[in-house]
Amino acid sequence: MMTILDNHAHQNTPFNGDRQATLLCSNLFMDHVGEVLLTLNSNGLSWKSLESSENDGSNCLGFKLDPKVPNKVKFSDVYAVELISNGMINTSKLPKAGAILLGRESHDSEMCRFTVHSFQKSKTQPNLWVLAAYTFGHKDLSTCEMWVNQINASLNVEVERPKNLLIFVHPMSGKGNGRRTWETVAPIFSRAKIETTVIVTQRAGQAYDVMAANKELNSYDGVVAVGGDGFFNEILNGFLSSRYKAPYPPAPSDFHSVGNNGHPLVHDSNEIVNETSYQYEDQPLLENQQCNGSGISNIHQDPEFPLPNKRFRFGIIPAGSTDAIVICTTGARDPVTSALHIVLGKRVCLDIAQVVRWKATATSKVEPCVRYAASFAGYGFYGDVITESEKYRWMGPKRYDYAGTKVFLRHRSYEAEIAYLDVEAENTKSIPDKGHLLGRVRTLRNSNKCEKVICRRNCNICSSKSVDMCTSATRPTPYSRPEEARWLRSKGSFLSVGAAMISNRNERAPDGLVVDAHLSDGLLHLILIKDCPRAFYLWHLTELARKGGNPLNFEFVEHHKTPAFTFTSFGKQSVWNLDGELFQAHQLSAQVFKGLITLFASGPEV
Repeated sequence: MMTILDNHAHQNTPFNGDRQATLLCSNLFMDHVGEVLLTLNSNGLSWKSLESSENDGSNCLGFKLDPKVPNKVKFSDVYAVELISNGMINTSKLPKAGAILLGRESHDSEMCRFTVHSFQKSKTQPNLWVLAAYTFGHKDLSTCEMWVNQINASLNVEVERPKNLLIFVHPMSGKGNGRRTWETVAPIFSRAKIETTVIVTQRAGQAYDVMAANKELNSYDGVVAVGGDGFFNEILNGFLSSRYKAPYPPAPSDFHSVGNNGHPLVHDSNEIVNETSYQYEDQPLLENQQCNGSGISNIHQDPEFPLPNKRFRFGIIPAGSTDAIVICTTGARDPVTSALHIVLGKRVCLDIAQVVRWKATATSKVEPCVRYAASFAGYGFYGDVITESEKYRWMGPKRYDYAGTKVFLRHRSYEAEIAYLDVEAENTKSIPDKGHLLGRVRTLRNSNKCEKVICRRNCNICSSKSVDMCTSATRPTPYSRPEEARWLRSKGSFLSVGAAMISNRNERAPDGLVVDAHLSDGLLHLILIKDCPRAFYLWHLTELARKGGNPLNFEFVEHHKTPAFTFTSFGKQSVWNLDGELFQAHQLSAQVFKGLITLFASGPEV
């Protein structure tokens, strides 16, 4: 039986809480369910078993054998439908073991078939999406073809979904499984009829070079990185290098550095700084520009490298050592989950930090070099770990644990000065050093009880409007209210300096560096770890590695929310970690651009 109905001919069983007009109804056979009434409405598909629940054999010796197959699926959760070759449809709800136990034969029938591809959320991990396929059959091929055409017509209404993607695969990411990871998820893109141009990188910097020189990005709906956070950083910087022109970060009026030529650089909001040219790693990304009195900055685009269309997004399929960006934007470190976010056209904005290095070493000339970071910029302990780990790449991800242990035992601190823009009513004030060792640790039982707002899917804090760089000619910088701005300073000996744009949750830090950091609030979290005894620092790291820990609840830890900061080292060596990549900088300034890029993601659910 098959029925095509208009919008007023028949009202189906309520779908997702609302009564929806039935557009199509048929009696079909569903694999491992039996005969069903399949219904299509504007929101999706639903089906109802036509077999008697008393005679379907769903109970065996008092145990239920029903696999609890869902009875509906939304089109927003369907990524493909395909007509498959004739084959067998199991018309019994019983698994083979149950059929044998009851002395029943398996009811298999050969017929024409089509499969609806979707996903289900894991019962134990809601952020983990598991592939799901629903196969239906009918003796008449034209009936199956009609259903496939109708479902495809409904899927084509989902305009946010990509049609053409540029894929970069890092074959050596993480444990060297980048290529295998892509081969695992490639069928998902193929089923969704997404055209993919795949580039397996052969050398460091190749993805940067391709992105920086690619004038045809408008032909793609997005770029996907199959790799880790460092690989995504390379792609991001290549993209921004030739397309995004913004002013340098704001800084205090006395932020200066003297180069070998003896001329001081005084960097303030009214000064223009000259550029020089560099090799790949030191590629300048900015033109000479100037903030106007209102703090609104001109964003210039090179006509030779136009910004892509509004549909353009970035995607990441995790294959790295940490994959913090993926965990924070999808909630799961799972290639299939990330691939489903991409093919379903999910969208979430992400803050990006602009980091300007003014001097590489204490004796360097003043030569501004710009890089961008999506997750984290770290100095001291973080820079030392990434430097040390480079010696042990052959160990894979375990090199970070080994390098971290060596750096911890070294317990080295660095003299530096940090200035940051104060954000009134949101900034976490530092507590003065009491001098006494026992007084330098804040009692965890007396920790701050204020409720922290965790970033979740459809987050209210992140949903405030961000300026789209693809459509706007102007964009506010963090220094948007100069008359209200106030610079605060912290000077001394630091074990580490960290700037987190997102929470940076990962397997080693289940809550991340900052549990309540948001994806797109226009602020970074500045974490300053003052010099302290090794036992206290170990306590801090232990809290960081513990679910529900309080790693920031120590008096030798300063935590500040800010849109911009500056850093000056007083030592000879100064190495930073930018999204897992080395970046040598004796003096730098940084600022955050709210929601600068868009990812194929939807934010973590829980």
